[in-house]
Amino acid sequence: MRALAKVGTTRDGRGRPSAGAGPVDRIEEAAPRQQTRWDVVLVWFMRITALAWVAKGLATWGQILDLWPGATPFAELSAGRQAAIVYFAVIDFVAAVGLWLTSAWGGVVWLLAATSALTLAALTPQLLPMSAPLIAVQASIVAIYFVLSWLAARDVG
Repeated sequence: MRALAKVGTTRDGRGRPSAGAGPVDRIEEAAPRQQTRWDVVLVWFMRITALAWVAKGLATWGQILDLWPGATPFAELSAGRQAAIVYFAVIDFVAAVGLWLTSAWGGVVWLLAATSALTLAALTPQLLPMSAPLIAVQASIVAIYFVLSWLAARDVG
């Protein structure tokens, strides 16, 4: 049975590119783009935000483990509120790791976490009660992220 090959490639009997065929199966790396001032600012912003989200995740786990004195025990909360707390306990840490690594998926997961928190706080405050100043701060962080990403993308050096 004949092995599948890309059109126009030369392969030896084992499916490897033959000598002189050049790199045919791998994605060629483009020359790395020089880091600009806005790239550095965006990286620092993402790392600082990651630290804040780690603290947010720790606080959420503290709520699950009933570490906060005077708070309603986690087991006595409604099922919807428990689900929201567990969701944010997990996604906040995942988002923090992704932001710290400054990866594209980290920004996406963080935006999912931040926007879902804002949406829940605005539409169903009984599931995720947040004060108005905290909602404003979180929305501002998202807006700053978009502005810095835009500035970094259009700055060519």
